[in-house]
Amino acid sequence: MRVLVVGSGAREHALVLALAQDPQVTALACAPGNAGTAAVAEQRGVDARDGAAVVALARDWQADLVVIGPEIPLVAGVADAVRTAGFACFGPGADAARIEGSKAFAKDVMAAAGVPTAASVIVDNPAKLDEELARFTPPYVVKDDGLAAGKGVVVSADLELARAHAMHLLDEGHPVLLESYLDGPEASLFCLVDGDTVVPLVPAQDFKRVGDGDAGPNTGGMGAYAPLPWAGEGLVEELVATVVQPVADEMVRRGTPFTGLLYAGLALTSNGPSVIEFNCRFGDPETQVVLALLRTPLAGLLNAVATGTLAAHPPLEWSDGAAVTVVVAAEGYPATPRLGDVITGAEGEGVLHAGTRRRDDGAVVSAGGRVLSVVGTGPDLAAAREEAYRRVAGVHLAGSHHRTDIGLKAEKGDVTVPGR
Repeated sequence: MRVLVVGSGAREHALVLALAQDPQVTALACAPGNAGTAAVAEQRGVDARDGAAVVALARDWQADLVVIGPEIPLVAGVADAVRTAGFACFGPGADAARIEGSKAFAKDVMAAAGVPTAASVIVDNPAKLDEELARFTPPYVVKDDGLAAGKGVVVSADLELARAHAMHLLDEGHPVLLESYLDGPEASLFCLVDGDTVVPLVPAQDFKRVGDGDAGPNTGGMGAYAPLPWAGEGLVEELVATVVQPVADEMVRRGTPFTGLLYAGLALTSNGPSVIEFNCRFGDPETQVVLALLRTPLAGLLNAVATGTLAAHPPLEWSDGAAVTVVVAAEGYPATPRLGDVITGAEGEGVLHAGTRRRDDGAVVSAGGRVLSVVGTGPDLAAAREEAYRRVAGVHLAGSHHRTDIGLKAEKGDVTVPGR
């Protein structure tokens, strides 16, 4: 099987590494890729948002399976173009990708499916902002209704800060979603979905805030761990039955069945699980830890989704133990990251590349805000954390920063689910 992966982040590096281990894979390419994927797969230049360009590349490279990683090309309909051209494609079409591309659409789907989520209202007129904000109590949750790479959200008890973020979004022409705050620990559940067939992966937890102790602004994600030692028996089955399956069924009912990876971001509240958001693709950085534990060959699994045969695929197999990933970010991230600095240790074991490129002189340099995603595995969470941070210590990037507490509360047993 010749597999073409579209994208350039640590998620795509993790996908490429996992695909390279599948004996069915005879050739592997990543477009446009990064300095890390270049060590595992052929690199091809492409504008991932351009469906015609991706189709042309798939034809030229003679791909058997196209895997689209990022949300922007999925929302733009690149998977539709690839499938229309006759290629097996992993990733939802534009109509189904609206589950991430529009939070208002996602709320409508959840309401129709009877899926619990935060109370919310869409504001598209600055004149109505104060009236709508007054309906909520702190902490206030203000989101960009569209795609914002994880950085369009402000959660704050400060009304003026929340209002300022909302006004900034409105001034940019973006509708604003105001939501009630959901208590309880958060979890990310990835599910492979083929119409009404849903197959869950192991749950993970990611860390959105930039600093230790969940301090500072939201980011695209500063680290993650899997599985969840505090989740308890039956949680995944409960989440599939009450959240993911009803949404998959509702998408089928609407005539826009979802095919690909449906990511449910959840708060496990005192009133039960509630949806924070849906994404239409593998999440980053959770993919790095989930795939580190997956033993089932990935290419055959993704191809089963792409070809509508997921229901016939054998049960998934998982490694024992745990995985932790720590994101190494450039100076200035998540505001304006400093780019072009030389990275040493970037080719070490467990180091996945996100925002990197290789200069003409062979040096690997920073080319984005989240530069590397460093993964450690072990027989338990404590061992996986130790290994991840040992590997982080072997990486040097001037001015970089990372969180030191990824998975720490879970390791100490300080994460509890209300009512469980």
